[in-house]
Amino acid sequence: MATTAAVPTINEERMQAFLHHVVSDFAAALSSTLGYIGQRLGLYTALRDAGPMTPEQLAKRTGTVERYVREWLVNQAAGGYVDYDSKTGKYSLSPEQAVALTDESSPYYVGGGFYSVKAMQNAQQRIEDAFRNGGGILWREHDPDLFVGTEKFFRPGYTAHLVKEWIPALSSIEGRLRAGARVADVGCGHGVSTAIMAQAFPKSHFYGFDNHEASITRARELAKEWGVDGRLKYQVADATQIPGENYDLIAFFDCLHDMGDPVGALKRAFQVLAPSGSLMIVEPMAGETVEENFNPVGRCFSAASTLCCTANSLALGGPALGAVATEKQLRETATAAGFKYFKRVAETPFNRVFQATK
Repeated sequence: MATTAAVPTINEERMQAFLHHVVSDFAAALSSTLGYIGQRLGLYTALRDAGPMTPEQLAKRTGTVERYVREWLVNQAAGGYVDYDSKTGKYSLSPEQAVALTDESSPYYVGGGFYSVKAMQNAQQRIEDAFRNGGGILWREHDPDLFVGTEKFFRPGYTAHLVKEWIPALSSIEGRLRAGARVADVGCGHGVSTAIMAQAFPKSHFYGFDNHEASITRARELAKEWGVDGRLKYQVADATQIPGENYDLIAFFDCLHDMGDPVGALKRAFQVLAPSGSLMIVEPMAGETVEENFNPVGRCFSAASTLCCTANSLALGGPALGAVATEKQLRETATAAGFKYFKRVAETPFNRVFQATK
């Protein structure tokens, strides 16, 4: 006799709450695309500079089509990204919205995230195939906006914390940088982290390494823009083969977790680090247990890791530490490379900072 599966008992209140949650996620996903368009077309900047405007006025100021702008503004106001005055029919940005969405020099700027989200969404087909068949997608194979977004998204945090908090938290390093030291920035990308350090410590010399040639080209341009190219050299190099020796500080900014051979990269760092030098390893914030990542930060980083970080490591046959790697996993990676001392020395809501020495 055939059995009938039990029909689950539905709690209507909980069901409605869950459906509302899912629809909110749909809205956020779709709206991130509109946020990207707002960044690209200067819509946020125009609202900041010109003050309250109607859709027609904003379209005229930005050279865009009013009908699209009208719908865009409704979406942005519904999401709390712009303010709306029902009496005048005009939209505007509050000071907080303006800083977060348009001021790239502010530690509160988040506009770069729209570029990264758009780029990672474009990797969906490749990642779905990897779910079925294994493998992954290399960093350099992503939509170019991933690199733009990485520069724009990470710059505010590095500007706010790197020189003022993270380097002072490292034992016996800040004084050496002020006196004149050799520093390697491994996986430097567009070189924002390297340039920030070079500006702060004019007596030291800095070397940035990345295996993505286009990123190194951009890093050299940025170094000239910031006026530090005389003390800063960039070179295309794999993390396991960085040149040079006797570095006082070797830094890995938000990159160790997505490398194909993180132990090999740290072994090379061990070889070229001065006897009394230090590693600074900056990693995304993550918990020591799975459930400690059940929050907005963990949700964001695990999504980015699936679409980008883990996928890069797996494409290279690596261990795929991922963006939510535990401190224990990172310590074991450093220990396997030969480092005897490993300690978390600083953190922000979005980052953990570790120091490792021989």
